[in-house]
Amino acid sequence: MNIHEYQAKDILRKEGVPIPPGEVASTPAEVEAIAKQYGGTVVVKAQVHAGGRGKAGGVKLATSPAEAKEIASKILGMHIKGLPVQKVLVTPAADIASEAYVGIILDRASKKPVFMVSPAGGIDIEEVAAKTPEKILKLPVDTRYGLEPFQASRLAFFLFDDVKKVRAVAKIMQQLYSAFMKSGCSLAEINPLVTTPAGDVVALDAKMVIDDNELDRHPELAALRDESAEAPSEVLARNASLTFIKLDGNVGCVVNGAGLAMATMDLVKYYGGEPANFLDIGGSSNPEKVVNALKIITADPSVKAILFNIFGGITRTDDVANGIVTATKQNPLKVPIVIRLTGTNEEIAMKILHDNGFTASSDMDEAVKKAVELAKAAEGKAA
Repeated sequence: MNIHEYQAKDILRKEGVPIPPGEVASTPAEVEAIAKQYGGTVVVKAQVHAGGRGKAGGVKLATSPAEAKEIASKILGMHIKGLPVQKVLVTPAADIASEAYVGIILDRASKKPVFMVSPAGGIDIEEVAAKTPEKILKLPVDTRYGLEPFQASRLAFFLFDDVKKVRAVAKIMQQLYSAFMKSGCSLAEINPLVTTPAGDVVALDAKMVIDDNELDRHPELAALRDESAEAPSEVLARNASLTFIKLDGNVGCVVNGAGLAMATMDLVKYYGGEPANFLDIGGSSNPEKVVNALKIITADPSVKAILFNIFGGITRTDDVANGIVTATKQNPLKVPIVIRLTGTNEEIAMKILHDNGFTASSDMDEAVKKAVELAKAAEGKAA
């Protein structure tokens, strides 16, 4: 679960991280009032779950309340990477002497939280990793002991030579690690972590991603979810208990089981296609899941063909067939559908589909190849 910058900052403030004050607004008039309260130059920052806000025009300096109001009127309502901006954070501008990056990510390979720090802050860490990897220091943390003081110092000395700053940054890293662990994060970062001309160290931006598996233990964090800032398809999938991830292809995949879903996407790629999504309807035998899955798939204009790949076990193929029939009666399909069913109640499922005008195969390769061909043909007609 992504949370907004202002929410992440509130969590880090509670741990003692030095962060400038800031207030959230949803109208230009509110922004003007906050800017008057702070006086001087302020920064108006779009609150949206997308990176690259600055490059998209979602972060602007304002030297007066009137200018802040004008800037807010342009940022509020704009779209950044397809997501609408409905809130902005207004915070006093800071004098910056240097910028650094400090972050923690849960690393599957080492099975540990890994600190990543870089003196090249203020830009995407992915860009730093690609162009100047020598500017990144990584350090896995043993959760039995936490971030040891000598480890924090080592990381801090990679960023600064001045001992006073090193001590301040090392303390901030301890606080960031504490917030990361308490909140059940998969990622927490400060970018940029800046020094001021006076030598102070301040966190100007913050990002946190909470592991969804932690939310039952942290209802106070679950309450921070902002569904209006998420892709509608992902909200619908989560509320329907479906595992869904949007991708950039044109073959919509509906599969039962994560392993089969991954194999299906690999096979789509193998036959020259591009999967439009990862969507797993497994875990139970419920036709309603199929109905909801098709609603999500058909709402994506990039999908040119739909592929069902079901290996029936707990998920019965006749329930999937009934779900397909129900869904297509409610909302007739505008793109071709390819169905592969095998497993529990396969003969019943095939009859249900045949009686309702559908054809289905039990051969996975055959079905995937056909779906890719249909998607390519549709793209060709559109061109």
